[in-house]
Amino acid sequence: MLQRLWPLPALLAWLLAWGVFVWLQHAGAPAWATVLVPALLGMALAAWPRWAGTPWRAGMVAVGFPVSAWVLHALGPQGASVAPGAASTGMPGWVWLVLLGLLLLAYPMRAWRDAPVYPTPDGALQGLPACAPLPPGARVLDAGCGLGHGLMGLHGAYPLAQCEGIEWSWPLSVWCRLRCPWATVARGDMWSQSWAHFDMVYVFQRPESMPRVWDKARQEMKAGAWLVSLAFEVPGVKPVASFGPTNTDSPRCVRIYRPHP
Repeated sequence: MLQRLWPLPALLAWLLAWGVFVWLQHAGAPAWATVLVPALLGMALAAWPRWAGTPWRAGMVAVGFPVSAWVLHALGPQGASVAPGAASTGMPGWVWLVLLGLLLLAYPMRAWRDAPVYPTPDGALQGLPACAPLPPGARVLDAGCGLGHGLMGLHGAYPLAQCEGIEWSWPLSVWCRLRCPWATVARGDMWSQSWAHFDMVYVFQRPESMPRVWDKARQEMKAGAWLVSLAFEVPGVKPVASFGPTNTDSPRCVRIYRPHP
């Protein structure tokens, strides 16, 4: 159940770890214990499949407390300490609220339910034209284009195609538009946008959302259009072509599907 409410599991784990940290400080525990015990709690929650579910989520849960404690310790000599006798931050609380606000602005809570901001590796899409040929002027969509790395890969593979991108985070969509002036980039929801007019849709999602991607492709994409997925497969569906290290969920593994031959 918790997995479906992401990022709530991560936020709860971090809150629990910091709660234990504060309690240990007030209880007079040794400095090493006030840091080690909350860190171990975060790791234990991350290792519980029902809490995190996927490796990258587990990593976020596990590193939340150690990274934030390290940052607090490193930022300055004044302010609230992170452990008895440790250096303190020198930053008022409102600064952290501003930083959190900026993070949520760039990566809204709704976007956390989709893939994290992880760029398409350079050269990962170079083999596409040999497996999925497109005519000049074909419309290609990067669904969830982030900072534009996938759009750049698609443009390199299909220089004569009309490349388009959609991104829920408006700061990322603006940045992507500046980086990819040859593409049409819109701020919007990839799940509500119709895929009916595209000759190819490219996604770099996460395992849990791939069934939803496939359902949308089957419902909306036209006959002969290509669905391209980086790293993650559609469960129970054999791709018509693939290249890269397809034996693992590698960020260079490309699988190509045809929802309607």
